[in-house]
Amino acid sequence: MAESSLAFLVIVIAVAVLFDFANGFNDAANAIATVVSTRVMLPIVAVAMAALLNFVGALSGTAVAKVIGAGVVDPSTITLATVGAGVAAAAVWVFLASWLGLPISGSHSLIAGIAGAAVATGGLGVLISSGVTKVLLALAFSPLLGFAGGYVLMVALFWLFRRSRPTMVSGLFGRLQIVSAAAMAFSHGSNDAQKAMGVIALALATHYHWAEQGIKFHIPFWVILLSATVMAAGTYAGGWSVVRTLGVRIVQMRPVNGFAAESAAAAVIEAATRLAVPVSTTHIITATIMGQGSTRRFSAVRWGVVRGIVVAWFVTFPFCGLLGAGFYKLLRLAL
Repeated sequence: MAESSLAFLVIVIAVAVLFDFANGFNDAANAIATVVSTRVMLPIVAVAMAALLNFVGALSGTAVAKVIGAGVVDPSTITLATVGAGVAAAAVWVFLASWLGLPISGSHSLIAGIAGAAVATGGLGVLISSGVTKVLLALAFSPLLGFAGGYVLMVALFWLFRRSRPTMVSGLFGRLQIVSAAAMAFSHGSNDAQKAMGVIALALATHYHWAEQGIKFHIPFWVILLSATVMAAGTYAGGWSVVRTLGVRIVQMRPVNGFAAESAAAAVIEAATRLAVPVSTTHIITATIMGQGSTRRFSAVRWGVVRGIVVAWFVTFPFCGLLGAGFYKLLRLAL
């Protein structure tokens, strides 16, 4: 099969769709772990709500998709094999992490996989330094913002309801947590679904030589609709081992804690989306859960579990980068 053939383009898009599904599967926990952990919603109802709002959120914009597709790697300097190798590396890592119950970042898996394959294609010069810097800064600062947001919001809620009856607080935030979980699901769809959109558009731009024809990089509507649908399907399928990790093993939560974690996370993610910054929803919701848990005492957070998650975060970039480069070399031999 020739690399320039339509059949190879379809295969690359299919792998991107597979990644999109895997990302939704792994990240189902981001939207519903806390609301399931606090028993505010039944798991099946929470998953259905998350799937629907992931779909709606995915239709809300394309700014992040354009950063992924044309802001990290110069589309005119790579090949379709580069895109396929990068997406395949990300999909393998996301499925592996889901099987292991690790809430890793599908976003950074994808960026690292494509960057690794791109460097193997044309060297470091194919990377766009401003885009790479934006991604790395988001990696560093978005979890810190999430931790601070979860901590500050939880402290504020403690102060506001310090004289209220526990039963009243639980009842109120049991209802409010449904709203915060919905906001988290929407924000997840608005940021994460755009990663697959960007990659599919990158594959189209590479295959049809948009730059040479003077066609501005854009996200076709059918790509938006496809990515939104697949992300919603992956979310509905769920990642129950990851739900358990985020919702139970890090810190025990009540409805007020879940509301604080979800609200802070949704605010950070939505702000990043509107600023066209690709972030990890997994990193952020994990950080907000840690932040609100730390308001009681630092020992309330199960730092051993957190340590394992953080290790997985730092493994993602080198692992996916090397895997993307390796897959590219194999594809070049096969094509």
